[in-house]
Amino acid sequence: MDVLFAILPIILLFVLMLGFKMPGHKSAFITLVVTVLIALFLPKQLGFAPEAYTQGGVWWAVVEGLLKATFPILIIILMAIYSYNILLKSGEIEVLKRQFTSLSDDKGVTVLLLTWGFGGLLEGMAGFGTAVAIPAAILMSLGFKPGFSALVSLIANSVPTGFGAVGVPVTTLANEVAATGVATHEDLLDISSKVVLQLSPLMIILPFIILFLTDRSSKALVKNIILALVVGIVSLVVQFASARYLGAETPAIFGSVAAILVIILYAKLFTKSGNRESDKKASLKENLRAWSVYFFILLFIVLSGPLVPPINAFLKSHLVSQVHLPIYVEGKFFTFGWLSNAGLMLFLGSVIGGLIQGLSFKTLMQILGKTVVGLRKTIITILSLVSIASVMSYAGMIVVIAATLAAATGSLYPLFAPLIGAIGTFVTGSDTSSNILFGKLQSNVSTQIAYPDHNWLVAANTAGATGGKIISPQSIAIATAACNMEGEDGKILASALPYAIGYIILAGLMVYFSVGII
Repeated sequence: MDVLFAILPIILLFVLMLGFKMPGHKSAFITLVVTVLIALFLPKQLGFAPEAYTQGGVWWAVVEGLLKATFPILIIILMAIYSYNILLKSGEIEVLKRQFTSLSDDKGVTVLLLTWGFGGLLEGMAGFGTAVAIPAAILMSLGFKPGFSALVSLIANSVPTGFGAVGVPVTTLANEVAATGVATHEDLLDISSKVVLQLSPLMIILPFIILFLTDRSSKALVKNIILALVVGIVSLVVQFASARYLGAETPAIFGSVAAILVIILYAKLFTKSGNRESDKKASLKENLRAWSVYFFILLFIVLSGPLVPPINAFLKSHLVSQVHLPIYVEGKFFTFGWLSNAGLMLFLGSVIGGLIQGLSFKTLMQILGKTVVGLRKTIITILSLVSIASVMSYAGMIVVIAATLAAATGSLYPLFAPLIGAIGTFVTGSDTSSNILFGKLQSNVSTQIAYPDHNWLVAANTAGATGGKIISPQSIAIATAACNMEGEDGKILASALPYAIGYIILAGLMVYFSVGII
């Protein structure tokens, strides 16, 4: 019974979205109400309540969820869509569209460049939904269908998430399982490289899937295989070298930059240029103005991140709000840096770029207001989903699910280890949160079953978590917002589910059969 009620919120969310085809904001809110009721009345009766559990604490868990959803997730989502809306208002999106379409007449090249290349770079630098929202919105502006734009952006935003936001998920995982609470540099390098190895087949398979979804014709099959192999192998080699010798901060960034260069080179050498009308050629000044929004966003993200330690340290130590909730142990706080969060960098880059593109400050604020109003359903969805995760975590429900799976699989546990990570990301919407929830569980099971490679099983949590990201309701909510498909979350979930299942199965096979590869 404890397992049944612990997993009920996840089942209910699937049933409402897929079975009843209920809009995401309604599905999430109803699921939140049911989750709160379960958390209020059943944990103690069924025996899975943590030691510190109280009924009153359930409401504080909801408050925690609302805080986590707003700072920084919702702020980043709103700012990502805001940046795109500025390009629409200024008309500069037309220049970007012509650049993408003029690079190659091959739509697969364009889609792969935007999702796997540019999207991966955004994930590596900022994370938190930017890599889904911005590429999906640009694909829409290029004339691709909303459902397709959402699906390929979700599929591409999987592998890079392990090293998203400059390596936060893997760094957090390594620290969670370290005996001292802080991982050694060698352990961090070891876990990082093992995550890349466990995901290595997917780095080739996913580009091929994206290309195949773009062009399913038999004529494009050979070309799609060759391009996927080239891009996948380059991404793999660069990511592994970065992970093994530099750490968790750079694999997604360097791997994506390498992929972008390879895709552009391939387009120049093996495809025809897209249509270029002489009267529509943009000058260097016009191109710089069109890219100013994204240029300043990337600039501020790089300058404020761990790659520039002095600025990063300053921002993280100034204007930081800390809230101690009653459900927290002594010394623990909900912390939000007003200067160090990626949402501010997105806002500043958008405003500066918008001013350069000729929009007044008043117009920019009007666009911001319209963006917030236009995403009201997404706001409800995200607030509800993150609150569900907080309540399930506080009431012990997530741990029950994972511990039951671990106990039921026995010696086959490594095959299912990525599934636990995927469940964590599905529920919380965050690879980092999944690692916090289940990193120690993976470590403890590794000891219990005398697994030959401790870090290999620990890394499996992130490998699976990246697959869960594809169907995380939070990611899907971001995709629906970017593609003007609010209310159609179930439709996107249904289209993405087969790819996520295949992803998690392949990750499990890699973990089970490839232990000891390095």
